[in-house]
Amino acid sequence: MENYENKFTIRNWAEEDRPREKLLLKGKNALSDAELLAILLGSGNRHESAVDLGKKILKKVNENLVVLSRLSVNELMEFKGIGEAKAVTVMAAIELGRRRNESEVIQREKVTSSRDAFELFQSVIGDQPYEEFWVILLNKANKVVRKCCISEGGVSGTVVDPKKIFKIALDHHASSIILGHNHPSGNIQPSDADKKITRKIRDAGMMLDVAVLDHLIIGDGRYYSFSDDGAL
Repeated sequence: MENYENKFTIRNWAEEDRPREKLLLKGKNALSDAELLAILLGSGNRHESAVDLGKKILKKVNENLVVLSRLSVNELMEFKGIGEAKAVTVMAAIELGRRRNESEVIQREKVTSSRDAFELFQSVIGDQPYEEFWVILLNKANKVVRKCCISEGGVSGTVVDPKKIFKIALDHHASSIILGHNHPSGNIQPSDADKKITRKIRDAGMMLDVAVLDHLIIGDGRYYSFSDDGAL
């Protein structure tokens, strides 16, 4: 009987079901998420090809790559056909993608819109399973001086001290700041506590001549902007 591990390796798939060959012939943009994941996996299990296994994994995370990025090695290993080596390979690829996005953002340097700020925050807190509060420090030309983590919390919240924010801002001679925190639940609507702390920090900034340009809430690859919503 043919060894099932060999049966489902990429070289034994039907021609139209070979992601590597498809990538070489048509380019990476021609591949689906499941096919890209299949290349990382290399093989499936007794009953599934790597493509089928990739589809199963993506279905489990509702086709959401942000949710996929939050899976641990142990959670990936719960899928039949994925051992520690494959799980680590998938996690390493996702981390490289995150760092690549962060590198692109760093090159931009200047923040001119809520979308620019979102990309900066997304690179550091977009995939975090716990809530974190960050601040972007800007100079007079709206160029990034520094990104700082102000606090780390649990799944449902984190404590923010405005004094710490403005000490860091003044120490780095920032002309303005942008606030940002994530909602691990994916709900990007501001809570009453979010609104209250935003007003408190905004008012403190007016006293210290450090403008609070925006406050973003990040969740599942989306964001809410207090400034865009006219709520700042």
